[in-house]
Amino acid sequence: MKDFDYLGAGEVYLDAACQSLRPRPVVEALEQYYYRHNSCGERVKYLWGVKTDELVEGTRKKILKLLKLSARDYFVSFTLNTTYGINLLLNSLGGFSSADAGASKGSGSGRLGAASAGGSGFGGAGFEVRKLVTSEIEHNSPFLATMARAERLGVPRVVLKRAEDGALLMEDTDFAGAVVVVNCAANFDGRRLVNLKEVVKRVHKDGGIVIIDAAQAMAHYHEMLEKTEADAICFSAHKMYASSLGVMVVRRDLIPRLSLCFVGGGMVDDVFEDRYVLSAVGNKDHAHTIFEAGLQAWGEIISLGAAIGWLNGRTKEDKCRLEACTRELDEFLRGKSRVRMVGAEANPTMSFYVEGVDSHLLGAALGKEGIMARTGYFCAHYYLDKVLGMPPLMRFSLSYATREEDIERVKKALAKI
Repeated sequence: MKDFDYLGAGEVYLDAACQSLRPRPVVEALEQYYYRHNSCGERVKYLWGVKTDELVEGTRKKILKLLKLSARDYFVSFTLNTTYGINLLLNSLGGFSSADAGASKGSGSGRLGAASAGGSGFGGAGFEVRKLVTSEIEHNSPFLATMARAERLGVPRVVLKRAEDGALLMEDTDFAGAVVVVNCAANFDGRRLVNLKEVVKRVHKDGGIVIIDAAQAMAHYHEMLEKTEADAICFSAHKMYASSLGVMVVRRDLIPRLSLCFVGGGMVDDVFEDRYVLSAVGNKDHAHTIFEAGLQAWGEIISLGAAIGWLNGRTKEDKCRLEACTRELDEFLRGKSRVRMVGAEANPTMSFYVEGVDSHLLGAALGKEGIMARTGYFCAHYYLDKVLGMPPLMRFSLSYATREEDIERVKKALAKI
């Protein structure tokens, strides 16, 4: 594909699950920002800043449109990555200890309602977290974050099982007061949360909150998140052909249930000696500032808008080529008697090990052949190592940058090694 023509003939990139290659239009959008209107967003009135604001706001709108979510119900905030977004949300739920709350009175800290005292006016109902819930196939992002948050709050943490097709097995789990954090696509075999809508409905019925880790879904499976009613969706732009950036799509009615973790520039409309007025108060267009303390990565945000436009322009031919490459490589691997695959279905993200061969050595050998792929446990240590008892694995993750000849090179290299 011409948008990846910088990839050499002898270079095969199969690590898109970590970060995808960026097509030329995305790189050019970033260059345009730095060369033509390098400016601070939401702070300046000169023409460069007006242009930056216009493009950043355009990216927020494109994200909601991509997910078919209404700006009336959701807002979009930007952060570092998926991990940061999940941690930020978890640490904003459940409040602080009574000592923390007492210390924060009158200082502009604590729950949003309290922080807004003296003219802000969030209701500040808060949310009493009674348990943290996640699943066994999670990336370390939610797996460790729920562990740490449960320990800090002194509440139980539940790790639910997932079916082979990716469905969350809820059985008789009580989600009252629960914060549930689960992925909608696994980063080692791509299995999807096929009962996503059922999960959201069940958790909400019990009075819980749902946070979706969509890092591995947005590049090729964003349709599964369309019109979801999850409380928040976190994902990384760098896994969907854009610059390194984190995205949080959050329900507006979650705001009164939060406590501020970070406060700083870009979040307030006014400041007094012992109180401040949050920008989000009374202005729905500024809700995103709740999670955007300090200067943001304006160029990267703009490049994400370009990436979404690029993704929307993928043709049937592009999609068929990715599917064909996926199927061919999957069939090749499953046809080898010593290869042990994770998962039962073909997916652009595939993990395996070869009996009697160290995966790290295999990865290094492939690297010498110009084939770039990941080895190890891919930040899913608990499930792959402790639950399945597998040795370190090899992961091939394909993308729209994958060419038919890349698959042939991989097959020949594996045969040679």
